[in-house]
Amino acid sequence: MRLSETTVRARIDVATKERAAETLATMGLSLSDAIRLLMINIADERRLPFEVKAPGGSVVTRDAINELEAGKGKKFDSVASLMADLHEDD
Repeated sequence: MRLSETTVRARIDVATKERAAETLATMGLSLSDAIRLLMINIADERRLPFEVKAPGGSVVTRDAINELEAGKGKKFDSVASLMADLHEDD
């Protein structure tokens, strides 16, 4: 029994598509082959075959950077003055 087929479309910039096609050709694969292999792997393993991370680090780190960029952060001339500020309420 033959399974029904469908078409998958994705938007990607031309340069990336061309670079990927050239690399895949050296492996004897087409873009369709690579996408098919990726989809089969995702379906079988129930995960992406690579790690995906959010850009810019954690939310806490991003919030701290935004606070500093807004001029709300504190500056210290030495580790000792930083530690003194951290332990001020102790």
